[in-house]
Amino acid sequence: MVKRTEKHGMEAELIYWERLKEREDELRWLYMELYDNGDMYGELCNRMYEFYISRKDELKNRDLIKCENPDWFKQSDMLGMMMYVDNFADDLKGMAKKLGYLKKCHVNYVHLMPLLDTTEGKSDGGYAVSDFRKVQENLGTMDDLEELSARCHKQDMNVCLDFVMNHTSEDHEWAKRARNGEGEYMSRYFFFDNDRIPAEYEKTVPQVFPTTAPGNFTYLPEIGHYVMTTFYPYQWDLNYKNPRVFNEMMYNFLFLANKGIDIFRIDAVPYIWKELGTPCRNLPKVHTIVRMMRIIGEIVCPGVLLLGEVVMEPEKVVPYFGTLEKPECHMLYNVTTMATTWNSVAARDVRLLKKQMDILSGLPKQYVFLNYLRCHDDIGWGLDYDTLKWWGMEEIPHKRYINDFFTGRFPGSFSRGELYNEDPVTQDARFCGTTASMCGIEKALAEGDKEGEERGIRLDLMLHAYMFTLSGIPILYSGDEIGQLNDYSYKNDEKKAVDSRYLHRGKFSWDLEKNTKKPGTVQKKLFDGLSRLEMIRRSELVFHAAAATSTLETGDQGILCLVREMDGERLIGLFNFSGDNKKALIGQDGIYQDLITGTEMNAYEVDMEGYGYYWLKKVE
Repeated sequence: MVKRTEKHGMEAELIYWERLKEREDELRWLYMELYDNGDMYGELCNRMYEFYISRKDELKNRDLIKCENPDWFKQSDMLGMMMYVDNFADDLKGMAKKLGYLKKCHVNYVHLMPLLDTTEGKSDGGYAVSDFRKVQENLGTMDDLEELSARCHKQDMNVCLDFVMNHTSEDHEWAKRARNGEGEYMSRYFFFDNDRIPAEYEKTVPQVFPTTAPGNFTYLPEIGHYVMTTFYPYQWDLNYKNPRVFNEMMYNFLFLANKGIDIFRIDAVPYIWKELGTPCRNLPKVHTIVRMMRIIGEIVCPGVLLLGEVVMEPEKVVPYFGTLEKPECHMLYNVTTMATTWNSVAARDVRLLKKQMDILSGLPKQYVFLNYLRCHDDIGWGLDYDTLKWWGMEEIPHKRYINDFFTGRFPGSFSRGELYNEDPVTQDARFCGTTASMCGIEKALAEGDKEGEERGIRLDLMLHAYMFTLSGIPILYSGDEIGQLNDYSYKNDEKKAVDSRYLHRGKFSWDLEKNTKKPGTVQKKLFDGLSRLEMIRRSELVFHAAAATSTLETGDQGILCLVREMDGERLIGLFNFSGDNKKALIGQDGIYQDLITGTEMNAYEVDMEGYGYYWLKKVE
């Protein structure tokens, strides 16, 4: 980042009032339309000013630098990595000591998985927050988080943190007081003294976890009330019809922003607003809340970004960007593409993936997606089944095939993993496993199959090269860079054994990391291969998020061709999702150089080995 003189005192205040003046009319209009409460709006404005005044000069200066380059997060050098602090470095102080390793991985976007206070055994992986202003004691303190953020900033790294807006833990102070019958706090949730209204909700609201947490309400016999719990019984849904809830959650947001958080991953965004007689998903007033949050951030801490977690089909995801005139989230997860990518591996067929790439290519370039292969969560097979049916693939048999393939039950499969939340009635299930295990490296190592090992490494690197070619920001899941395998030890922990997602939430292996320096090891081949891809990506203009993207026909259902173009430069990415040697008939005249290997070739007809990949640039 370019350094500049910090703004102090009166000048800094003037900047604040200018931002407020520019945005206040819309903020007031949205707030009053939603709540019609001038006193609460006045309180919100007063607190916003207080948070701005208490924001450290270093963070205000960081805001100014980012405002001068509003596209800072769209550059081709952006690379993220997500990790659990305890798995990666034991605690926050240990995390600060590992920044050198992240720098070696070319990471400048550090996503710290949920670390705010939770109740052991009822945390849902950290997503049941009992105190938004306290760090889990085993990880450290809020001061440690602030110190870590400051150290990251000095290394030009941005810090991302999950912000769970939809619900609190049942052990949150509000929930405890609500359970004691205090009306003010009961009004911050959805409480009912009989089952009539909950039964009406159940008629239209889908279940998130029909087998492990059926229903959307939990009965509390000690007070004779039902409370809405969309996810797990210990996660109580917040009632955003109450302006006190919105205000207090915005204060929590600004408190964390003042601790140095650069990016907020808003958890479960579509669920925030509830209305009887609806699915309680993607309702219009969700967008009102997110838009107000965006405006509040632009006034108090404009360098902070909002990342929306919207696990929906593409047509329901895009609205969370807002409009170009009235934007909401700065970035969204590319969830559907992730699932379709793995479907392409199992089916050895990229047609559905190509269709999605064509849709994404038509979106405004201001829309930024986060692209990833694996994360902390399971993989839900939310595919475009209408299109698959047109091609002769029915939903239930196809899901069964994908799950059989990735669990290794299908004959000839190389993947290893486990199902999550399997529903015997609908025959639906999600999948858990690490990238390396899904690519066949686990099976090959267990069987001493050197050929299979090389094939698995090639598939792993091909998928990362493809992911790096997508428009947006690539995010690595910690451990993928060293080929970490499934961790079955979770079954020995009674607190984790019921949740197969811990299969891919294993502790980072620093012993394996040492192998990145040993020739011939899986770890060195993957680490060096990824490092090569990362260095090329950051050095080529065409990887900027604003580049035009398109696809080319390849003449083979197993090969995907992606094209990126910007300022006269053009890159052709070729990715063979089939394990067989193939020819890509892309019909490009002239000689092209593969940026990865340096090899030159005619690009009219390109020979590709199984799981092979190229980044081709025309030789002048």
